[in-house]
Amino acid sequence: MAGRKVLSRAAVAGLCAGLMPAGCAAGPREADPAGEEAGWVSLFDGETLSGWTPKIRGFELGENYRDTFRAEDGVLRVSYADYDEFGERFGHLFHETSFQSYRLQFDYRFVDAPLADTPGWAHANSGVMIFSQAPETMAVEDAFPVSVEAQLLGPASEGPRTNGNMCSPGTNVVMDGELVTQHCINSQTPAPPNGEWVSAEIEVTPTGEVIQRMNGQETIRYSDVQLDPEGRMANPKPLIASAGGAVDLSGGYISLQSEGHPIEFRNIRILELE
Repeated sequence: MAGRKVLSRAAVAGLCAGLMPAGCAAGPREADPAGEEAGWVSLFDGETLSGWTPKIRGFELGENYRDTFRAEDGVLRVSYADYDEFGERFGHLFHETSFQSYRLQFDYRFVDAPLADTPGWAHANSGVMIFSQAPETMAVEDAFPVSVEAQLLGPASEGPRTNGNMCSPGTNVVMDGELVTQHCINSQTPAPPNGEWVSAEIEVTPTGEVIQRMNGQETIRYSDVQLDPEGRMANPKPLIASAGGAVDLSGGYISLQSEGHPIEFRNIRILELE
């Protein structure tokens, strides 16, 4: 990795405000009625979308088209109940805080059926984006933020799938000492049944290593998240230019994806690491 410019934490924070982003239980967790465990902070209050902002393709930041994102019955729901058609309105719900090193935990499950015009690859397909650019730096027609996706998959008609994969719109990562430019890298963890709550964790260590886990089992590991100068699947070129050519990322925003299949999230919490 010699010769690459590195963004400091302070630089990422400044750029996020302008043109630049940045052991778990073996089953679903139940909410803790006594309050937070030491250091853990809830990102979802179970009743409102406070602290979260939608960005849906074709709409301005903050416009929650047809109530795509909803807080109902203690879950954060991605719903298409009021849609006539999906129309490739890919969306993301951004948390207001940029994070650097942390453990993020949440439960999720796919529910109901996708809309008829949802692409086949998007059936039982969603994700949590990390290392993301600031949402205000996205163009109105952008489908995905420059980020890394911890991919969530359930079974679909095209055959067996794995879960807890890694996809990289506008970014690259390092695995086993090698730079990876392939858009998605699959794990070897079978996708669980749709409708079943799954407990997920994403850990970003202070050294920049990322470990993804599903129901307590590691699915994939990578490091050295960096902007992709080739701009595959998302456009990081303005971000690279505004950072003076730097490509390495040391933090960014977190968002939940709406990709065409209804999904629910709950127990979203984070523990920042020193």
